[in-house]
Amino acid sequence: MEHPFLYFVFLLELIGLGDFANTYYHVLYTWVVMAFMIIAGALCARTISMVPSMPQNVLEAVISNIEEFMVQTTGEAGRFFFPLAGTLFLYIFICNLVGLFPGFFPPTAKLPTTLGLALIVFFYTHYVGVRTVGAKKYFKHFLGPIWWMGPLIAPLEIIGHFARVLSLSFRLFGNMMGKEFVLFILFMLAGAFFAPLPMMMLGVFVSLIQAFVFFLLSILYFSLAMEDADAH
Repeated sequence: MEHPFLYFVFLLELIGLGDFANTYYHVLYTWVVMAFMIIAGALCARTISMVPSMPQNVLEAVISNIEEFMVQTTGEAGRFFFPLAGTLFLYIFICNLVGLFPGFFPPTAKLPTTLGLALIVFFYTHYVGVRTVGAKKYFKHFLGPIWWMGPLIAPLEIIGHFARVLSLSFRLFGNMMGKEFVLFILFMLAGAFFAPLPMMMLGVFVSLIQAFVFFLLSILYFSLAMEDADAH
């Protein structure tokens, strides 16, 4: 399922990049979201002052609340992976919201995008564990508390960690693709400017919940990596 018209795909078609834009439109809109976040962050940073403006107030409130939630959930150690986890939350939330606007496509409604995000969490989880206690001790915990049970426990641990990748990627992809499908039908039946407002509000709610679920699972995986490493 694709939107009938995508603005940035149309713009790239005008300059002869239509093949790329029509094939990798999710990548194109990933760049759009990244550019928006970079520009918005740069503009807010330029206007930082002791007497904060409205954008600065909003940005500080969002960032401080995310950090406070992480510290309450994972302890003080959560401040270490706050930059990555906070960025993932904001990026996914904005990607999800993009699909609510006619002519835009949410990158998170494509499996390659969500799989890439899940792989970032997967590798960073192990980086956190290795950083905490060292590579030898961290990977030793995959063998379990009793050495002779290693051949049985190690495959289960490995399968469990790869299952996290599938869970994170397919959950986000499935929910966002479902939202897109419902909105697509509404737009076709009622028109882009007459789609029922309650469904649009539901779309915002789903976008926030899915970003939060991905964010929460990610910080729990990071925290578990540190705890498992310390326990062994």
